[in-house]
Amino acid sequence: MALGGGLWVAQNKILPGAYINFISAARATATLSDRGIATIPIINDWGAAGEVLEVSSSDFQKNSLKLFGYDFTDPKMKGLRDLFKNIRLGYIFRLGDGGTKASNTLATAKFAGERGNALKIIVAANVDESSKFDVTVLLDTTVVYKQTVASSAELSENDFVIWKSAALTLTAGTPLSGGASPMITNADHQTYIDVIEGYSFNTIGCLSGDAAVKGLYGAFTRRMRDEQGVKFQCVMFNPDANSDYEGVIDVMNSVTDNGADEWSAVYWATGVLAGTNVNQSAMNRIYTGEYAMNVAFTQSQLERAILGGKFAFHRVGNSEIRVLADINSLVNTTAEKGDDLKQNQTIRVIDQIANDIAVLFSTKYLGIIPNDADGRISLWSDIVQHHDQLQTIRAIQDFSGDNVTVEEGNTKRSVLVRDVVTVVNAMEQLYMTVSVA
Repeated sequence: MALGGGLWVAQNKILPGAYINFISAARATATLSDRGIATIPIINDWGAAGEVLEVSSSDFQKNSLKLFGYDFTDPKMKGLRDLFKNIRLGYIFRLGDGGTKASNTLATAKFAGERGNALKIIVAANVDESSKFDVTVLLDTTVVYKQTVASSAELSENDFVIWKSAALTLTAGTPLSGGASPMITNADHQTYIDVIEGYSFNTIGCLSGDAAVKGLYGAFTRRMRDEQGVKFQCVMFNPDANSDYEGVIDVMNSVTDNGADEWSAVYWATGVLAGTNVNQSAMNRIYTGEYAMNVAFTQSQLERAILGGKFAFHRVGNSEIRVLADINSLVNTTAEKGDDLKQNQTIRVIDQIANDIAVLFSTKYLGIIPNDADGRISLWSDIVQHHDQLQTIRAIQDFSGDNVTVEEGNTKRSVLVRDVVTVVNAMEQLYMTVSVA
């Protein structure tokens, strides 16, 4: 991303970059970047800690056991399955940097955590060569490694254990033991925030019910959106004081699964809000996740939820659970933040514009193109081309090149862009009068 970014009041910025304001209008070769990228921190008992795993949807299905210590179908993966139902790429961070690696006389688990205690090593005589051994590593009952060797020195690197220099002796199965997962503190969430700041994504999920942790994620979202110009939305369960902001999505529903965290609906919501296209709404989307949710609400309660900026699920008919309204937590509007900014579809469009134009400026213009009439015409042309694509996919309407002006700013190094867009939102309400003759 550019060095500078965010909102501006006066043309007095120091860092080079793109500073973009969005305000609600008073009533009277840029390309569109793909959506579908989400990030969450997880508490798990296997996997690399303190680093971001870039996991595609297909990676998760194929390599879940290697990455997270559990098969894709395992109940432990329920939350991640919900997340990946609607995204193409996830940045997954295992919280906690500590714990103990399980071990035995032959090997040590590759990662710290209780899951390493499920590893077992079998050493059997090779039926073809009596001087060699068949060494097998099991995770529960799944074979995750097998090799025929004459000594432990020949054992190769793998995804589950680190071999020790030890004599091979026949064993029907020697388990690893002593593995312990790290204790998770609020500081671990801060570590994640510090690391993930350098990545680009559409949504971040706050997987916690702790007020202090939610405050951390809310402050991070505001700082990145308003000061750094990095546009994404944060999804959290009942964010309390962190709400009333277009960058925070307030998931209202608790889950009722035995043993599940009440905030677990955040997984699916984080995924669907990242994966919804810039010209679409998540409103009325069928919930395809695996958690059981509390959806026992009256019509008046649902009305209050919308007025209160709640992202709510409700039951339609006898079985289907759907998204009530694709809204964020913004409630109190101003002259610069009108009702349109309550709609996530609007936020998706303006975030798309901000992110794409910032990337365009930093890669094509920053320190490269002269700030003369020809340079400003080129920038104007690229912005218009970008917006034409948005209009083609019906994300905005009534746009023409006259809506964009590019002028020299207060200094010879700056340009001032004025841009007017009209965002298209999906139909929400039908008012119909039928005359009967």
